[in-house]
Amino acid sequence: MTEERVLQLFKCLADRSRLRIVQSLLREDMYAERLAQRLGVTPATVSFHMKKLEEAGLVTSRSEQYYTVYTIRRDELTLPLVELIAGASDQTSEQERREAQYRRKVIETFFEYGRLKAIPAQRKKERICLEEMVRGLEPGRVYTEPELNEVLLRFHEDYCTLRRDMISEGLLTRDGGLYTRVE
Repeated sequence: MTEERVLQLFKCLADRSRLRIVQSLLREDMYAERLAQRLGVTPATVSFHMKKLEEAGLVTSRSEQYYTVYTIRRDELTLPLVELIAGASDQTSEQERREAQYRRKVIETFFEYGRLKAIPAQRKKERICLEEMVRGLEPGRVYTEPELNEVLLRFHEDYCTLRRDMISEGLLTRDGGLYTRVE
């Protein structure tokens, strides 16, 4: 479902009268006059709201003799709210592109010739730098503290802070004096 479609659905259901109509139609199919009587509004008001509900794809109508009978489209209401919102983003790839661009900018700003110029003060930027450095460690390999210090020293002279921050960020595990990169 597109973001525009989800917005239309939420806007439609944000009206108390339309929400009450949907609640009534969930119980049974009804014609406009019966809905008007049940809700205490005029048939013209029900028709106005039904048009909005039909445009949003929540109800369908059919003619039976002199009446128009409305039916709720249950398939439109069965998707869990979390999935509806998560699947609605037309901007997911745009957000991913912006995030990758931000990462590149942080790395270009804080690294020079493969070395960390300074440990960033902002946690988000530091996390990006730590993730970049941890890529220099072999996955699954167990490092002794001196071996890890040697690797981290290639990036920055304050290898103790880097090691501690990698552990606190969950990028490394420590078991005694042995360190392993978390995958």
